[in-house]
Amino acid sequence: MSNVTAVILAAGMGTRMKSDLVKVLHPLAGKPMIEHVIDAVRAAGVDRCIVVVGHQADRVKETVKRPVEFVVQAEQLGTGHAVMQAEEALAGFDGLVLVTYGDTPLYTPETYRALIENHRRSGAKATLLSTFLENPRGYGRVIREQDGGFSKIVEQKDIDSPAIESVKEINTGTYCFDARALFQALRKVRNDNQQGEYYLPDVLKVLRDQGETVAIDVLADASEALGINDRRQLAEAEAVLNRRTLDRLMESGVTIVDPASTYIHCTVAIGRDTVIYPFTCIEGGTVIGEGCRIGPGARIVDSKLGNSVTIDASSVYESTVKDGASIGPHVFVPPGSEVREGKRIDRQW
Repeated sequence: MSNVTAVILAAGMGTRMKSDLVKVLHPLAGKPMIEHVIDAVRAAGVDRCIVVVGHQADRVKETVKRPVEFVVQAEQLGTGHAVMQAEEALAGFDGLVLVTYGDTPLYTPETYRALIENHRRSGAKATLLSTFLENPRGYGRVIREQDGGFSKIVEQKDIDSPAIESVKEINTGTYCFDARALFQALRKVRNDNQQGEYYLPDVLKVLRDQGETVAIDVLADASEALGINDRRQLAEAEAVLNRRTLDRLMESGVTIVDPASTYIHCTVAIGRDTVIYPFTCIEGGTVIGEGCRIGPGARIVDSKLGNSVTIDASSVYESTVKDGASIGPHVFVPPGSEVREGKRIDRQW
């Protein structure tokens, strides 16, 4: 998608994760959390990605295996301040800026693409992505004018009436801006709040007060907007991504006998007519051919399996299993092994 740059905010530590590892690097469905965001943005057609890093910046730079640019937010002074760190990198850029977070890994490419396209059609200077929640407590509420247009965002801590408390439309924190309007408005944002921070949603108020149009794009599937703040939400996201992977594989011709008990990384490739039995885990960059029988109770990690391979309640790590071979049950195949074509292994390797 031409003339669009994504700015991905990934500077926070994520204290509620209670971890020595910065939040956006926590593994999720086979790759670091932030790579799900980068891949979705790229798949939406966005050519350029700028990642704003802070805590463990060097570690994030070393870990992310994607063609992105990094800018550093040395002090975490709010979301508006984070976006300002990308201004120099975007000097002279006259296109659109998609702003999203490195800890929101469930957005699909279709959602990002629709936000950008709807922004272009609207003629607005900014478009916020909203959604509806039955229990919106804790989120900023989107308040509309009588004609349905954008009025303001009221953060949870600033709600002062039952009418606003009852609003179920919330701000997801993902936006599309005209680049020049974004940075001009950011310079007018103040940090006169309890936290002393510069908030990105204040840009919308600045633009509206200037008479500019602020549009709203409503996300139908609220689950996509889930931000990861703790381990429980990490597990929720893992379940969503695992189900997406299983659905994709089943649609491509793979039989998964019991999706509820099957775990497969999104980085795995499996050929048609392969059957995956319950309590099986397939991880990393594993590639499985056609017509295989895997499980029940198998674990396969970073391995390459040919066609018509059978693995029954065994573990295969970083190995190659040729066409027609069979393994198990209760066999451990260690890293670096090669099981020859048609060979049967019934005991420990």
